[in-house]
Amino acid sequence: MGVHIFDAMGTTVSVRVVEGADVSSARLEDALAGVRHAFVAFERTFSLYRHDSELTRIARGEVRLADASPEVRDMYAAAVGWRARTGGAFTPHRPDGIVDLSGLVKAEAIAAAGDVLRQAGFDAFTVNAGGDVLTAGAPERGFWTTGVVDPADRSQLLTTVRSDDDLPAVATSGTSERGEHIWSTPVHAEASLRDTIAQATVLAGDIVTADVLATAIVAGGRATLDAVTDEHPVGVLAAFGDGTLAANARCRERVVR
Repeated sequence: MGVHIFDAMGTTVSVRVVEGADVSSARLEDALAGVRHAFVAFERTFSLYRHDSELTRIARGEVRLADASPEVRDMYAAAVGWRARTGGAFTPHRPDGIVDLSGLVKAEAIAAAGDVLRQAGFDAFTVNAGGDVLTAGAPERGFWTTGVVDPADRSQLLTTVRSDDDLPAVATSGTSERGEHIWSTPVHAEASLRDTIAQATVLAGDIVTADVLATAIVAGGRATLDAVTDEHPVGVLAAFGDGTLAANARCRERVVR
């Protein structure tokens, strides 16, 4: 089992593939090239850090959202749908009104990478993009695990969780690594430290759900955390602003240490 690493979307992507005896190096290289292409394609269209991306052109007013490509309009519609399902905690708009779909794009790229690997015949792998992890199958021994970093000390782990067939995706959102890139809802912005959430890790059945809900929990605070754990079959570990932790049963069942 090798580890294959490349940079995309401003982060490091690592791919681990369990290779069977009948897997040729050419087949593996073709699959990895497809994974890299998936990330490049999403970045080319949706990155607001590229002056030539379609979303940047929309932000500059050169293209109307209504006239955008089907890919952009579909992604925006999906984001609006998640906004409704999270009570507004997840949003496709920045505070200045700019359409920003980064809350979906990386997860969609990870999901697309997983599809590439499955179509190539690999049924045991991980795709990790900046700490958001999609798994499938299992390594030769044991199971896939993901470490959850301590938001107060990024050299330490809060815990390690295992993935399984029910919850193969793990995503973490917070402000300790990339700064204040998540916009709080008005109620959350005025909340006390015991109700604000510095970091949220979500284990879900797919990586898009995991990433969106992790972002929504950090943006919406305790109220969104309660709603997510009530309404979605996910595992959640939340680190509050006052340093306390909370984990629901689905998360606790998967804690390795």
